[in-house]
Amino acid sequence: MFFINSNDNAKIAVYELNPNGEKTIVLVHGWPLSHKMFEYQIPILLNENYRIITIDLRGFGNSDVTYTGYNYNQFATDLYYVIYALNLWNFDLLGFSMGGAIVTRYMKMYQGYGVRKLCLLDAAVPSYCKSYSNPYGQTIEDTNKLIKLGSNDRPALNEYFGSIFFYNEQSKPFKEWFQNLNNSASGLGEMNSLVALRDENVFDDLKYIHVQTGIFHGKEDKICPFGMAEIMHKNIRNSILYPFQKAGHGAFYETKDSVNKLLIQFLSI
Repeated sequence: MFFINSNDNAKIAVYELNPNGEKTIVLVHGWPLSHKMFEYQIPILLNENYRIITIDLRGFGNSDVTYTGYNYNQFATDLYYVIYALNLWNFDLLGFSMGGAIVTRYMKMYQGYGVRKLCLLDAAVPSYCKSYSNPYGQTIEDTNKLIKLGSNDRPALNEYFGSIFFYNEQSKPFKEWFQNLNNSASGLGEMNSLVALRDENVFDDLKYIHVQTGIFHGKEDKICPFGMAEIMHKNIRNSILYPFQKAGHGAFYETKDSVNKLLIQFLSI
């Protein structure tokens, strides 16, 4: 692990594996997780000789907890500063859930700087909440209830989030690991990012995506319903939609063999 300073000097934690790999992929986690969520994708990518760059978003994992900056523009800027500092070019970029919204904003703000292919994994795109562009999202009222819950009992919020994250029942040890991963976020980072999830919309950013895009989405996703994937597919030119049956928001884990296989297949096209 090492740190790269963003435009406001916030230290962003960066993790690099296989620095001499033939290809490079950058992985951006979702809310309220950290780079550790990609544990079951990393071995497959290493087998394909990828150089893997993961980060912790500000307020999450080992990155700085800042007073402000928990919005898509700042998250995308943090990502750019990492990419620029590492002199990355012709790399693949993957974002999960809120990370999917962040990489979408990156594609607009920085004209897709350096990106060869884009992967959106159960992405919170075009918006997390119902909006003019998304009839499938969560309601603002329900999201406000989550904000209120987390402001008083953040572990209870994380427990509820974990209870709807997967379509299939997971083992008790895995659920405990997942809860601990969620709890590892800072209160400032997690709660302010939930406000961003409620308020932000990247629908207008989709037309700025000019690279081949893979959309990987669980059919039974209760957090970012599958209809959102269909909106992405319709509005991102040159996109491929990969649906996963009997998988929820956590398709990356509960159908990991299929997700990993199709991810590698997409990246190899």
